[in-house]
Amino acid sequence: MSSSYQSAVDSLFALAPELWTQPGQKPRRKFDLEHMRVLAEALGHPERRFPSIIVAGTNGKGSTSAMLASILTEAGYRPGLYTSPHLVRVNERITIDGELISDPEFTEMHERIEAASQRLLAAGKLDQHPSFFEMLTAMAFEYFASAGIDIAVLEVGIGGRLDATNIADPLLSVITDISLDHTEWLGNTLSEIAREKAGILRRKGTLVSIPQHPEVNEAIGGVARELDVRAVNATAYMPSITPAAEPLESGAGEQPLNRYQLEVMGYEVEISSPLVGRHQLRNTALAIAAAVELKQSFGYKVSATDIAAGVANTRWPGRFQIISASPEIVLDVAHNPAGAWALRSTLSSRYEGQPLTIIFGAMRDKAISEMAEILFPLADEVIATKVNSPRAATPEQIRAAAEHAGVAVVSEADLSRALALARQRSKTTVITGSVYLVGAALQLLQENPLR
Repeated sequence: MSSSYQSAVDSLFALAPELWTQPGQKPRRKFDLEHMRVLAEALGHPERRFPSIIVAGTNGKGSTSAMLASILTEAGYRPGLYTSPHLVRVNERITIDGELISDPEFTEMHERIEAASQRLLAAGKLDQHPSFFEMLTAMAFEYFASAGIDIAVLEVGIGGRLDATNIADPLLSVITDISLDHTEWLGNTLSEIAREKAGILRRKGTLVSIPQHPEVNEAIGGVARELDVRAVNATAYMPSITPAAEPLESGAGEQPLNRYQLEVMGYEVEISSPLVGRHQLRNTALAIAAAVELKQSFGYKVSATDIAAGVANTRWPGRFQIISASPEIVLDVAHNPAGAWALRSTLSSRYEGQPLTIIFGAMRDKAISEMAEILFPLADEVIATKVNSPRAATPEQIRAAAEHAGVAVVSEADLSRALALARQRSKTTVITGSVYLVGAALQLLQENPLR
């Protein structure tokens, strides 16, 4: 790892606390797009040099984005994929054709954006430095434009209307499942949050969505009608019968998958998704619907075979990812109540009647008590640990929040010791509660493979 790359990463992460410094503290400024537009103009508007798709939602937007990018790769295109957050390395957020941006390229992009930022600050065109997410988004735009990609799939960070990605003018706007999360920024009701997510819609544009909570449907529908948006319902790409997760042919301990037959553009294909759980059927349907729309309305050469292969070859770690061991370790980034319910459903289906140990860590601004009530009753024991973040809840705070869950909770602030303690229990271990906890666990397991 070069010192210049590490300097770029350190410089970026020094900006991150502007959103989350102390409990209850607000950011230095409100979310807006003006700073991002000024920065993009100084760069020559790289976001206008490639077509794009924007994906917003509370849960599933990363999975949907990853599947759609994989489908486009199978169809022979070079798609850029911009996602957040990352699990292990920040480079994961910016990929082309499934390949992470390299350290030298990351450094070069950072230098370009930082230089432009400093010029704008000196000229008084920016009143403060672009944020962590604005910098990364601009870096992704510049990288994709410089590399001459065919199309970009852009996952919204928070919300939609005022998210930095939303300066792009997308061919399609995709909205995944919406639930209560980030209420301090987006609103306290489903309607308010849905309207923020619907901010990615464009006048006379195209929306790809799937029916969900009536309050959400009404809010998104209202914005769509105001903008004369054409809506595409992804329900047609849901399987008629919900499939059970099946193991791969290589046997027990391998990653299960959702497998079912589906008619796509007049052809019957087998959909075999490595992304497990009933909730992933909805994300898969959205990705397929978006791919079909790209073909039918924009002339992209995507076949039913490309779609099946793209879904099958999707790689999206940390989403019910099973680490082959005896017993198994499950990594899942369920970081809000909706994600917890999805994880509970999948765990109940796969491990019904089997003893489980849960390692749980979360940010203190999350709905820890509600998540505990959903997940902890599945476990024989819960090990509360601390995520490596200033925003993280302590094990003691997690224990206090989970006191009504009726499950024994022990504290172990060090994740490696928490994992060692879980292994002593000789039960399937589920690591969840935060993206950052799952990322740290994945890194530990990569550095110290289980024998």
